[in-house]
Amino acid sequence: MDLMKETHPVFDEAEDKSVVRCSLTSCEKCIGRSVSMCSALKDDEIKLLSDISINISKRSKQVICAEGEMAEYLYNVQSGCVRISKMLSDGRRQIIDFLFPGDYFGLVCDNGYNYSAETITDVNLCRMPRNAILEKIKEIPAFSKKILDITIHELLETQEQRLLLGRKNAKERLCSFLLTINARSSKVGFMKKNHIFLPMSRADIADYLGLTIETVSRQFTILAKDNIISLENSPLVRIIDIEELQLIASGG
Repeated sequence: MDLMKETHPVFDEAEDKSVVRCSLTSCEKCIGRSVSMCSALKDDEIKLLSDISINISKRSKQVICAEGEMAEYLYNVQSGCVRISKMLSDGRRQIIDFLFPGDYFGLVCDNGYNYSAETITDVNLCRMPRNAILEKIKEIPAFSKKILDITIHELLETQEQRLLLGRKNAKERLCSFLLTINARSSKVGFMKKNHIFLPMSRADIADYLGLTIETVSRQFTILAKDNIISLENSPLVRIIDIEELQLIASGG
């Protein structure tokens, strides 16, 4: 089943094929157009943005940008799933976020990327030079406000992640995670109601939630046994009892 259908004529840079410059037509077809940073822009403003953007594609398990590299580009996920992570000084990995269509990364950086971004599935991306984007902010007031909104949202998500790791038990963490991914899938409308697309591995989920793989697998099994979720069609998870899932997530 193609859950993340490509909507852009993109090429794979890894195979030395040319990239394709964005156009107003391709932007209109973008699955995240209504929810992403571009949602604040009118057609003529989108044209200004598309003039400095290119569409690229990456196969699964490829690095898009690495922690410490110069932060030259801002990326918009058009299709697929991206993993954002940091390496700790002792060699452990902390996954910061999973990104889906409509999500941006590379915006809140200093001189270098403070995380690594890797593809979990085949991914289509819109890539924009950060310096050029900063210039466009001056030209398009609505764009500036939308970027501020995105920045505030990222800060709120960081606070939620701290709560998740600091106060919730294993079952509460997993239920919160499932509800978050469900909400993000529904936002762009590529999943049926109460279905969650989980292309990431159990190890990825464990590194996001601060748990072991065994604990994550055990909690999935418990939720399925209690008829709260169904794990019949990987990578799909179906929510059977969303009220109970919400109750557990909230610590009830």
